[in-house]
Amino acid sequence: MCVTCGCSDDGETKITNLETDETEHNHHHHTHTLPDGTVITHSHSHDTHIEAPQIHAKIHNTTISLEQDILAKNNLLAAQNRGWFKGRNILALNLMSSPGSGKTTLLTRTINDLKHQLSISVIEGDQETANDAKKIKETGSKVIQINTGTGCHLDASMIDRGLQQLNPPLNSVVMIENVGNLVCPALFDLGENAKVVILSVTEGEDKPLKYPHIFRASDVMILTKIDLLPYVDFDVQKCIEYAKQVNPKIQIFQVSATTGVGLDNWYKWVTKN
Repeated sequence: MCVTCGCSDDGETKITNLETDETEHNHHHHTHTLPDGTVITHSHSHDTHIEAPQIHAKIHNTTISLEQDILAKNNLLAAQNRGWFKGRNILALNLMSSPGSGKTTLLTRTINDLKHQLSISVIEGDQETANDAKKIKETGSKVIQINTGTGCHLDASMIDRGLQQLNPPLNSVVMIENVGNLVCPALFDLGENAKVVILSVTEGEDKPLKYPHIFRASDVMILTKIDLLPYVDFDVQKCIEYAKQVNPKIQIFQVSATTGVGLDNWYKWVTKN
């Protein structure tokens, strides 16, 4: 179990290039030899989201515990990613939400509507399947699928590896669709220019109060599926009030990816940045 966020890392991380249909697996094994000669082997699924090795050796009745600082290593890699994006004049956006909020629908609509203005590439994150990446591929955009197995978020190392395969063009946009989760993705810097949290009107207006960290960490909140407002019990003004209470600087867009209502303001923000 990851000591940083509590998720498991028993499975492999897989990165699939949908252009070549090639899949890269990442499952590392490490061996440690303790001072008394004991050899301990452990494995983890990727470089930064690892089970911090608790290696205990009794030496003169003293237990030595070795624990890696996962977030510090991730932040270092994130800084490298940020420099990589900056050097290529690439706008990188980290899209975060709970499952079913409409991230992929919003993403495909955004790509289709802006494809003549912007070159948009996508890193798609899910625990399993390439279903969403296949939808992105249908838009004509370059896309890489990262499957985290039992991991509940993307991290900077995964993005680094994904970018090597994605190879986005200069002066473009990279949209990173994180694993559906309102907790762990907020903890891990990917090197993005901005974090975008997506909340649908079917989820409840008090989400910013229940999950304050992700709203506090985000630059933008997109309220999706507003075409469903006549059919759900959702107070838009309360939701905005709660979001501003948690993060007074957060920018908020109300959109429907189905009808297109409100998308112009979102598009202006993307193209301006």
